[in-house]
Amino acid sequence: MSAAGTRPTVGLIGLGIMGRPMGRNLLKAGYSLTVHNRSRGPVDELVAEGATAASSPREVAAQVDVVITMLPDSPDVEAVMRGENGVLAGVRQGTIVIDMSTISPLVAKALAEEATAKGVQMLDAPVSGGDRGAIAGTLSIMVGGDADTFAECQPVFAAMGKTIVHVGPSGAGQTVKCCNQIVVALAYQAISEALVLGAKAGVDPQKIIEVLNGGLAATRVMELRGPTMIEHNFAPGFRLRLHHKDLGIALETAKAYGVPLPSTALVDQVVASLRAKGREDLDHSAILTYVEDLAGWKIGDA
Repeated sequence: MSAAGTRPTVGLIGLGIMGRPMGRNLLKAGYSLTVHNRSRGPVDELVAEGATAASSPREVAAQVDVVITMLPDSPDVEAVMRGENGVLAGVRQGTIVIDMSTISPLVAKALAEEATAKGVQMLDAPVSGGDRGAIAGTLSIMVGGDADTFAECQPVFAAMGKTIVHVGPSGAGQTVKCCNQIVVALAYQAISEALVLGAKAGVDPQKIIEVLNGGLAATRVMELRGPTMIEHNFAPGFRLRLHHKDLGIALETAKAYGVPLPSTALVDQVVASLRAKGREDLDHSAILTYVEDLAGWKIGDA
């Protein structure tokens, strides 16, 4: 890490729907940012805004004090960390690595152990809030790992998020993210069933959202996505296929700890059905279309 009182340099690997706006917020907060991505387009965008490009994860790690990864799945993070041109091949002793992807808690623990063996602290810090939260810099960030390292990284996290909580040792951040994804998936299923029932029975779905959001049934999911669900606007803020991956991680983790998750398993199969119908790149709020298919009726039909 940088000397006391100086701002650390930051590297960001993974510039997708979430990573790109997170990088922009780091630049806005005044951080010197080095970026890498498999495709060049997002790199060029951030370079035009003040970032520096790197040709590999190894090159990123060799140049910065804090390395952030924001990647789709466990194998992607493992490859970026362990590869010949990966982070661990280029990292310097004292560097901090923060994985903000959503991956298996077991993989997070294993990678943290490997990083520690190289004199590097690694935090698992997955996020919630979707693309809107990433753009606004209001993400919820759940962090596992060393408490002192977490405290040291608070200013970096604050550039990207609003609710920032240290939840325990390595792997705990990913475990809490499993919990988050369970609740979000089940909320979408419940909202979808309520909207299709109410609308097919002749009630204005906008009114349903208005009333439910004013009472005990209110959820952040419904507040942010209820209106777009009614409009059938499923432009991806978070793709169904990625939520399906996250539910798989939750079910795998639950199996390891002997915790039955019957409702989660059901919604996992709902999402699998939607993927089989070619809808995997829609927003996860497209769970609505599964319930509409079952009802043989679509919101907006007369």
